[in-house]
Amino acid sequence: MLVEHHGPWGASAPRDTRLPAAVKEHLSGHPNVKVLMVRRHDRARRGSSYAVMVGFPGRGELFTTTVTDPAELTAVDLDPIARGEAPPWTLMPGPLYGVCTHGRHDTCCAERGRPVAAALTAVRPEATWEISHMGGDRFAANLLVLPEGLYYGGLDPASAAAVAERHEQGRLDLAHLRGRSSYPMLVQYAETALRLRLDEDRASALRLVRRRGGEVTFRHEETDWTVVVRRDEGAAVRLTCGTDRLSPLPVHEVVSIEGRPALSGPPGPAA
Repeated sequence: MLVEHHGPWGASAPRDTRLPAAVKEHLSGHPNVKVLMVRRHDRARRGSSYAVMVGFPGRGELFTTTVTDPAELTAVDLDPIARGEAPPWTLMPGPLYGVCTHGRHDTCCAERGRPVAAALTAVRPEATWEISHMGGDRFAANLLVLPEGLYYGGLDPASAAAVAERHEQGRLDLAHLRGRSSYPMLVQYAETALRLRLDEDRASALRLVRRRGGEVTFRHEETDWTVVVRRDEGAAVRLTCGTDRLSPLPVHEVVSIEGRPALSGPPGPAA
């Protein structure tokens, strides 16, 4: 769920914002709805109404409405959204490009994210938003593309514009792709590894068939590819620019990639 908020974002949004206390409590209280703050990069483009958007990346849908008073947000029932039920709002065609610029959470997000937000705003003004912390600060500048829920990292102004152009051609930028929000981390890693192995950047070319532990199977044309991934706990590193504390970094390693003729039966969602 994306909520437009023009004021400053503290270390944790939406809790550390200037929204009314009841609104912050409502937006922060649901364990199965991820709420992010968004704002336009250009202050001159901010109006008196506020956009609210809900995305369902697993099925590629994005819905929007507007409010004139943030208190209206307390009337949004989050339980049906958590169950995957679309609210009675307007269906957006997408794409939406959300660039993390949440400097109060991590300075790298502001230092690296704001130039990317400016570059994308220049070429995709209606589609681009600054967005609060989405995870993976060490990959700044980070980009979230909705409604597909694609994560990109390590971007600069030029590569971000190229990602947008390729996305609108139905292709992924494999050099910067982190994964997709509807998949667990291990499945995200498996998808990216397989795409690199096949040199396959068409967004709709892979479909998830099944996952069993560390074995993930995708269908590509007439072949089912099984990627076996091992997850270990790596060395302790600084995970963000804003801390000196060392934390263990999960490390994924491809054990094997094997293909066999596709079995009959419907595949899963597009990957």
